[in-house]
Amino acid sequence: MRHFLIHDIRDNVGVAVADVEPGQVAAGVTLDNLHKVQVSARQAIPLGHKIALKDFKAGDTVIKYGEDIGKVVADIRTGEHVHVHNLKTKRW
Repeated sequence: MRHFLIHDIRDNVGVAVADVEPGQVAAGVTLDNLHKVQVSARQAIPLGHKIALKDFKAGDTVIKYGEDIGKVVADIRTGEHVHVHNLKTKRW
């Protein structure tokens, strides 16, 4: 079963295609080359939300769909939920 998709090889987050439970080893795949990736979820990741594929420090950039979607405002560890509590747009 696939738990998340990585839309572009440059992405550093995956998008959950199923709810992911804390402690679950989530399986993902990149859509451009079908490279398989596994991440141990540290938090619940709801369907449609982002899971960190690497460790981030405050100030880092998150890439989704091959595009810069914002700046990390609180450290994020691999397997954590990436959302409005730790990611903000660079527009404001």
